[in-house]
Amino acid sequence: MNAIDLLAIKASETGAAGHFDQKSAEPVPSPCISVCRMSPDRSHCEGCFRTLDEIRIWSRADADLRRGIWAQLLGRAGIAPPSA
Repeated sequence: MNAIDLLAIKASETGAAGHFDQKSAEPVPSPCISVCRMSPDRSHCEGCFRTLDEIRIWSRADADLRRGIWAQLLGRAGIAPPSA
């Protein structure tokens, strides 16, 4: 199983748990799948597809910003967002 498959599973589980729902009071979990290495062009992590800036701000980000980061990284990875 490759990083994109693992990330797609994590996104599906996160969506199924309701974390992508704007009304959810639960913290939005990190997309990290413990495959932490930057792409050759250093544009994003090859595991979670976040940029360095997104990784840096994650711990301080509110739920809306975290959901936005999830949406962007799924786009970078070519993964369709989980259905509600």
